[in-house]
Amino acid sequence: MPSRLTPNSGPRSAPSAAPAVSAVPASALTSRFAARLIAWQRKHGRHDLPWQNTRNAYRIWLSEIMLQQTQVSTVIPYYAKFLARFPDVAALAAAPVDDVMALWAGLGYYTRARNLHRCAQAVVERHGGAFPASVDELAELPGIGRSTAAAIASFAFGAHATILDGNVKRVLARVFGVEGFPGEKKVENAMWTLAESLLPSNASDDEVSAYTQGLMDLGATLCVRGKPDCLRCPFAADCVANLTGRQRELPTARPKKAVPTRRTWMLVLRDGDAVMLEKRPPSGIWGGLWSLPEAADEAALAVRAREFGGDGAVSPLAPLTHVFTHFKLEIEPRLAEFDRGVGALAALRDADTAWVSVSDLDSFGVPAPVRKLLESLQGSLI
Repeated sequence: MPSRLTPNSGPRSAPSAAPAVSAVPASALTSRFAARLIAWQRKHGRHDLPWQNTRNAYRIWLSEIMLQQTQVSTVIPYYAKFLARFPDVAALAAAPVDDVMALWAGLGYYTRARNLHRCAQAVVERHGGAFPASVDELAELPGIGRSTAAAIASFAFGAHATILDGNVKRVLARVFGVEGFPGEKKVENAMWTLAESLLPSNASDDEVSAYTQGLMDLGATLCVRGKPDCLRCPFAADCVANLTGRQRELPTARPKKAVPTRRTWMLVLRDGDAVMLEKRPPSGIWGGLWSLPEAADEAALAVRAREFGGDGAVSPLAPLTHVFTHFKLEIEPRLAEFDRGVGALAALRDADTAWVSVSDLDSFGVPAPVRKLLESLQGSLI
């Protein structure tokens, strides 16, 4: 679907029964967009989040990475734990990656955690432990894309740079009537052009920071995905989506694709209250986390149980399903019990396997569905 940045000059009929409304030309709003947004943010925006009111690039970067595809309420406790354990970029860079993954467990999108660690090391090695101030240099670091680099540069260094995350795309699509799925390259490029045209010129560093924060706040608190609060929006009188009753249609949804289903068998190998965990490869789903041994089917899982010294007998546990962004994973857990004492089994431990008490899972980075499975069995793992 083509991208459209400027509403039609004549009345535009909504696809529903809503009356046709003559939309405000984009150029009439563009010149006053920034000033109106800054005024709104200073009065109604968020000002007391843990990573605000600072120019500390490390803290700002940490929050921006955690906030990617994750809600503020979910991030806040993780942010506090990370700062307590890794108070600066040098401490994070020097930490074992397993410690980073363990603290990240449950936050999802684990590539972010691996890149977080790599980025910290790069900042220490390439930049002497100080984050670079330019958007281009920030964007060269692991895990930092164009929009995230602009946010860090704006908040930490007062840079005049444009952001375009998911919240901002939603705001621009609705206010200016941008058609097309924002994930499509042509539409995204058009949105970048629009976003750059809206950036306030001749603004102070604080005004640019307020503008950037305002874009985030507007998308996160009013112009939300489900039920936008148009009555309180500073752009309600000019917003194409509001004027034409198309809040549910803009931004254009991702084209639907069939979600494939994958199936895996997991081995809950236990001895008393301890279970065997196996470290996953560094890439792929749950890369670098500790999980249960897996196999492609039950017979192969029994073979794996024998490899660890069992008799190959396994019994079924309740299946569970975990939905990723691009596929659905059906997990068939099977239980194999040992009665040899953890001390004897501990000899099997190496860099890729470990016997862990279910009550000690916090010391390991364990995927959320695996943790849920094990915690549901905790009462019987004695």
